[in-house]
Order: sequence, then C-alpha cells, then structure tokens
Amino acid sequence: MSADAITPVFVRLKLSLLRNGLRQSGGRKAAYITSAVFALLFAALQLIGLIALRGHAHAESVVVLAVAVLGLGWAVMPLFFPSGDETLDPTRLVMLPLRPRPLVRALLTASLVGIGPLFTLCLLAGSVIAVARGGAAFVVGVVAVVPALLVCVALARAVAAANVRLLTSRKGRDLAVLSGLVIAIGAQIVNFGAQRIGASGLGELDPAAGVLQWVPPASAIAAVHAVSEGSYGRAAAQLALTAAALVALLALWSRHLTRLMTSPDGSTLPGAESAARQRSSTGLGRLLPAGRTGTVMERSLRYVWRDPKTKAAWVTSLAIGLIVPVFNAWQGTGSVYFACFAAGMLGIQMYNQFGQDTSAFWMVAMTISSTRDAYVELRARAYALLLITLPYATLVTVLTTAMLGDWRRLPEALGLSFALLGAMLATGAWTSARFPYSIPQEGYKNVAPGQTGLAWISIFGGMMAAALLCAPVIALTIWLNVSADGDDLTWLVLPVGTVYGAGLVAAGLRLAAPGTARRLPEILAAVSKG
Repeated sequence: MSADAITPVFVRLKLSLLRNGLRQSGGRKAAYITSAVFALLFAALQLIGLIALRGHAHAESVVVLAVAVLGLGWAVMPLFFPSGDETLDPTRLVMLPLRPRPLVRALLTASLVGIGPLFTLCLLAGSVIAVARGGAAFVVGVVAVVPALLVCVALARAVAAANVRLLTSRKGRDLAVLSGLVIAIGAQIVNFGAQRIGASGLGELDPAAGVLQWVPPASAIAAVHAVSEGSYGRAAAQLALTAAALVALLALWSRHLTRLMTSPDGSTLPGAESAARQRSSTGLGRLLPAGRTGTVMERSLRYVWRDPKTKAAWVTSLAIGLIVPVFNAWQGTGSVYFACFAAGMLGIQMYNQFGQDTSAFWMVAMTISSTRDAYVELRARAYALLLITLPYATLVTVLTTAMLGDWRRLPEALGLSFALLGAMLATGAWTSARFPYSIPQEGYKNVAPGQTGLAWISIFGGMMAAALLCAPVIALTIWLNVSADGDDLTWLVLPVGTVYGAGLVAAGLRLAAPGTARRLPEILAAVSKG
C-alpha cells in the first residue's frame, strides 16, 4: 500500500483514538479539555510575547534558545510520558502488510494532529515574527517553520521507536516517575538562569545562542535572522543543516521501524542465560554485617537501586540536596549553612519506611515477634540510609565550603548537618510506625487515596519535631558566633553535633521499636491499602 493511500487512514485513526479516549470517562474528558485550554492559552500568550520582542537587540538569542529547549522537550517527551500518545507504539502495526517508508510518512503526518504540534507551531511562528525583517526574511520564515516542526515531531518518533521495547514494559512505564527529578532540576536551573539574566540582562544568552544557532531545529529560526541581516550564505547553511537533520531522523526512524517489524521481541525468548544465573549475595552484601542487620540493610539498598518509586525519591533528594547549596554558592549569595539542606533532603527518606515496602511488608512482619526484632529492623534501615547520607552530606558541605572559601565555618556546618540528620532519622523511625501510609506502585501518586492527611502528619510533623530537636545545637552555634570568647571554639559544634545526632538516632529507635512491634497489624493494613 502506498503512502498516499495509507496517510488519510492514519490521520483518521489518530482522530478516532483521541475521540474514543475522551469517551471513556467524564473525568478524562474534563482533564483533556482543561489541559488543552491551558496549553493553547499559554501558546497564545507566548506568541504575543514573542511578537512584542520584535526589534529587541537580543531577540535572536531568546528565540533560538526557546526553540532549542522546545526541541529538547520533544526528544525527552516519549521517555517520560510513554502513555501520552498510543500511536507512539509502532509494534501494534507489526501484523499489517506495511513497508517502513510509507509507514513513516503516514505516521509523520498523523503526528501533526494534536495539541503539541499546534503549540510548537505557535512558538515557531512567533519566533519568526520576532526576528524577521523584510519580505525575504518572512518568506524564508514560512519555509523554515515547516522543517523545524517536522524535526521536532520526527525527533520524538525516532526516540520512541528506538526505545519502544523499554517504554512499553513495566520498567519503562516506571521511568516516567523520574520526570519529577527532571522538573525539580529544571526548575532550579531556570531559577538560576532567571537570576543571572535579571542581574546582567538578556546579553547573558548570546554565547549559548551562538552555539545553538547551528543545532536543529533552532538553526531554522536562526536562518531567518541571518536573512534579515543579509547573510544569505549563513542562512542557506542553517536551512540545509535543518533539512539534513530531518532526513537523518527519518532514516533513523525508518531503520528502527524495520527492526521492530521484522525482529522478535526479546522478552518472548527463553532467558537461558538469566535462568542459569545464580542469585548469590552481591559484593556489597558480603561487606555488610552478618545476621538480620546485614540482610535488612541489603534489602533496603536493593530497593533504592531497583524499585522505581524509591529510586526516584532518592535521586531527586540527592540532586536537589546538591543543587540548592551549590547554586547559591555559585551565585555568591549562599552560606555554608545551606549545606544542611542536603542532610534534610536525605533524612526525609527515613519517613514512612514500611510504606515503601507496600504489600510486601507482610513478609517483614512475619519476622518481627518482639520489640528486639523491631528495634533491629529499624536500626538496620537507619544504617542503610547512613551508608549513603553521611558521606554525601559531608561531600556537599565540603564542596559548598570550598566554593565560598569559608573554611572556618566547615566544622559548624558539618556538626549542624549531622545533628539534623540524626534528628530526622529519629523522628522518621517513630512516624514510620505511628503514621504509616501506602505508596501506589503505578502512576504518579505517592500517597494512596484517603491517606493524604497521614502523609502530611508523618512528613511535615516529623520535620518540625526534628527542627525542635536540633535547637540545642543551633543555640550552641549561635552562642559561639556571637560570644566574644567563643569565636575560637566554633569547632566544638562538629563533635557536639555528631554525638548529639547519634544519641538522637539511638533514642528514636528505642522509642519507635515498641510501637512497631505492637502495631504490626495496623501498619500492614495501612501500607497495603494502595
């Protein structure tokens, strides 16, 4: 079947999928309409803003960066939102007698139907208007918008086709959980960039734009500005680069489609090698203490590495705990005490320890028959956290201190970090037994319906209690800094904070153990709810 014959069929298929998806439930229809309205409203405001930018000295830098970020968004969208478009899965077409090249054309055309392409078109049109001067530039702008839009769509399709086996698996769907990390890090980078631009002006964007103007799809918009300046040779090179990128992406997409349509799925083949692999203890497991303590520590560390929700929480905490103090130090507005943010972010991982086990907690509950068993269980989980948090908090504190050059306050910052970490581990152990809640394994929610109040009490109540427990060390730090004779004794905060934090952990575990052993049925019912 030729591309001309199947293209209308695929367009109608895309429209049918959208229409039938909205018919499934009123809530889904309302969510789609609301998101569409907000997306189109944002696109309209963005278009107006780009038009208002026309004539500005740094307009080209702004639009080039905007289009480059837009292209990056199209590239990562299939990885973090694999279920957002059912047509991204070409394996559903493997039984049809379709050749890859006509299929690529039909899917590319069908991909232009939707809110995303319309939003992209508005941004590209606004970018052309912002930088075009003269009739020739507008003509080139009309021509440049087409390959720029097709590059964005083809990039998303090529990425999806290359990773479709992963994206349609359970682990691939769980990859979307990491989108929270991307958002968190992106927000910090945007905040840092906005502060730099606010202090120095849009001229800060020129160096980055000078590089990105040769990266498709931004190169297509840069060609419009080149024509406006009379640089026709540069404009032709940038347009040719965009066209070459489009051809390369289509060829790559076609290649992956051919492989998907003709090769068997590895998940259906017998895993002889996997079956023969002996499940022995890892090298790390052999380094851990013997008995229940080492077993629980290894299990906790395996959750961090293998469970998508737990991994996402840890990676997000590690990233934000580093970004906040380091970015502030980089701007020259930070303090060594900001390094305590790393200990605080990692200490949160102690909260709702049993909820992280979900329904599998019943196997743990079967091994707890006394207060001593509960104490060892909680202590081993705290040790597993300390195995990561202690060196990481130390590293962030030293790095922040080095960037600020304030080495005199390093002992204070370390002492406060260790005290805060100990307080959060202590309160986390107690709230884990007193206010457990379930974490759904599917989707983006981190709290089961009906348990939001428990989550708020557990996390924010525990954090407030931890802050109060740290008050003695904070008071000591303040007193030593304001006292005339205490300036040379600020190093005492490090040993005091370390011992105080260790004492809080020991006391918190002792207090939490009886409640854990006594409330096992309630904990199991709470964490299994989702």
